[in-house]
Amino acid sequence: CPVTAGLSMRMLNFNTSPLKNTAAEPVWKVLIYDRFGQDIISPLLAVKELRDMGITLHLLLHSDRDPIPDVPAIYFVMPTEENIDRICQDLRNQLYESYYLNFISAISRSKLEDIASAALSANAVTQVTKVFDQYLNFITLEDDMFILCNQNKELISYHAINKPDIMDTEMEAIMDTIVDSLFCFFVTLGAVPIIRCPRGNAAEMVAVKLDKKLRENLRDARNSLFTGDNMGAGQFSFQRPLFVLADRNLDLATPLHHTWTYQALIHDVLDFHLNRVSMDESVGSEASPSGARPKKKNKKSYDLTAADKFWQKHKGSPFPEVAESVQEELDTYRAQEDEVKRLKSIMGLEGEDEGPISSISMSDNTAKLTSAVSSLPELLEKKRLIDLHTNVATAVLDHIKSRKLDVYFEYEEKLMSKSTLEKSLLDIISDPDAGTPEDKMRLFLIFYITALQPPSETDLDQYKKALLETGCDLSSLNYIKQWKAFTKIAATPSNYGNSGVKPMGLFSRVMNSGSQFVMEGVKHLVLKQHNLPVTRILDNLMEMKSNPETDDYRYFDPKMLRGSESSTPRNKNPFQEAIVFVVGGGNYIEYQNLVDYTKAKPGKRVLYGCSELFNAGQFIKQLSSLGQK
Repeated sequence: CPVTAGLSMRMLNFNTSPLKNTAAEPVWKVLIYDRFGQDIISPLLAVKELRDMGITLHLLLHSDRDPIPDVPAIYFVMPTEENIDRICQDLRNQLYESYYLNFISAISRSKLEDIASAALSANAVTQVTKVFDQYLNFITLEDDMFILCNQNKELISYHAINKPDIMDTEMEAIMDTIVDSLFCFFVTLGAVPIIRCPRGNAAEMVAVKLDKKLRENLRDARNSLFTGDNMGAGQFSFQRPLFVLADRNLDLATPLHHTWTYQALIHDVLDFHLNRVSMDESVGSEASPSGARPKKKNKKSYDLTAADKFWQKHKGSPFPEVAESVQEELDTYRAQEDEVKRLKSIMGLEGEDEGPISSISMSDNTAKLTSAVSSLPELLEKKRLIDLHTNVATAVLDHIKSRKLDVYFEYEEKLMSKSTLEKSLLDIISDPDAGTPEDKMRLFLIFYITALQPPSETDLDQYKKALLETGCDLSSLNYIKQWKAFTKIAATPSNYGNSGVKPMGLFSRVMNSGSQFVMEGVKHLVLKQHNLPVTRILDNLMEMKSNPETDDYRYFDPKMLRGSESSTPRNKNPFQEAIVFVVGGGNYIEYQNLVDYTKAKPGKRVLYGCSELFNAGQFIKQLSSLGQK
């Protein structure tokens, strides 16, 4: 989010606005962060950007650090007991010239006093230049997407919230952690939202606590974070944003769903977190001599950021389109590269014996070459991005082909839209060439979750037998059975719209023989737009539509003096801006669905947030541990 990036840059500039005159030399300084601070900064600012802002070193708070006595240090850490102890130790050891202490969440008075007494005893009071509460306890992954944490995320995970033996005190602690981060989010945004949530689940608990925390802050006229300078100037229009809290239990099928868009596929099949994808570098195919050790695979990491135009344009596109676009980019690049080579050879005057080259053509070619050379840095950057996406897309394609992910995606879409399947579910589960045990388990769980009538015991036993034979762990099914029995009492199953996908035949028409991406056997599926449950709930509440699904949602307005218990909205106008937050974890499929929904609504703005971001494999692990007998 531009706001978060702006605040981070301000903090790295000693909490003053970055100078208008960028020609001025930056002040050299060191950045000291804990793991939480590292996770917040890394998706926002690359190492080069840190260097441009004068950050010569960035170190973890709890690492061994040598004194650098003539340099100021900017700290960006959580106000935990052990972090405060370490800061006090740094003051005693006189590590730096001056200390700018930035706390991710608000620091308590008693901990501030601890720092003050350490500074006194170390004779370093004048060196502690500034202490700030930054209210940045959340991670911005995209301009319109945030998560609460990456470190210790298991403490607020779906598993943690839904444990059958959870104690009240544990639940309170989880809710307080989530509310602290959401409070920071709204302080950063500079907006007090209207809160809507369903009844009787974790989302409602979060809403009640957040409403109370916002209300208390607004009541404290002298220290309110929502007045005057603290407001995120003009981040939102004059109308207040809608904040929709959803509960993961509302829709368990989407996080298990195989997907077909680029960003979501990368998250599903590769190691992708905090906007960085790590993968094994493919080592040359030549066989190592017999008896020799196999070559060690190198790990390669790529950052997928907003600066990458190809990524911005295609992260939400269906995979076959991405493969096609990478190929087109590659062809264009090769043409430009050939032009530079051609001009170089002309300038090398290879044909001297063919008589003198006229001075006109010479100057003409010099101009062309100068222009080609000046565009070289741009060309090299283009080449880097093409290589990046070629490697990433090839790795994704390998998974699609070896696991038949296009087939899984198509079948799950049909199950979720209640269309008929051309091949029985049992046949796919029993097919040894189609997917991993986890893929089969995901497909079956989606069938079980979306079925209006659960399969009969006889049928279920048959499915279980087939799943066990292919090596599946059935613990997740045990949990889903309990969940389904419970939600049957609570509500009807989610409706996933009549999306369907249209297969477009084989992919051969797109890829020529010289293509990097041989897509034979992979279906070219065309997506039809449909709203997932979370998007549909947002649409009802944002457009003020009456719908049995959301009519009973609670309504909180922290600006009202007395908290009213009604679920009747005060304002009758549709909202222009909204934030959807899923308690219990979210995914890129839901995020992309909201992005597509917003594109069709000019002038509307929607942000997506979740307590943690998981892919289907990580989610199945949580379900399995909940279902273990």
